[in-house]
Amino acid sequence: MRKQTNGKMKKIGLLSDTHGYWDEKYAKYFGECDEIWHAGDIGSVVLADQFAAMKPFRAVYGNIDGQEIRLMYPRVAHFQVEGVQVMMTHIGGYPGRYDPSIRAELFATRPALFIAGHSHILKVQYDPTLCCLHINPGAAGISGFHTKRTLVRFCIDGEKVYDLEVIELGDRY
Repeated sequence: MRKQTNGKMKKIGLLSDTHGYWDEKYAKYFGECDEIWHAGDIGSVVLADQFAAMKPFRAVYGNIDGQEIRLMYPRVAHFQVEGVQVMMTHIGGYPGRYDPSIRAELFATRPALFIAGHSHILKVQYDPTLCCLHINPGAAGISGFHTKRTLVRFCIDGEKVYDLEVIELGDRY
């Protein structure tokens, strides 16, 4: 990890598509993080509460999440960490193929960091059109077609996003 430059560096743990599945590895890998972000399909209030008990927790609801989670978390979250404007949603697509349901809002707000889940496919890609880093952390749960369960950690310091780590949690099976 790089040395802090302004004393406010944040380490972020990011995951998606847990579908109600808890793995003790979440606590292991997010233990040193300052915040945990969940890009939807949390799957249960119990799971959301487990994350919130660990660290400050930001989340959006996904397409499998029920009414109780939808009342707790928004469909789209806009927030700032350090000097980085963040937009997070569950169904967002990726650079060049943004989902029509989010495209206008994404282009209107032009965040520096756009996070989406849903596809269960890990993807980190820079979008030069929006000057935006896109992250899809893949799927951390066991439901779906993916073979490897993944999550992501990264740091934000000032306006910089750096030290991104992809962590494989093991096979879905």
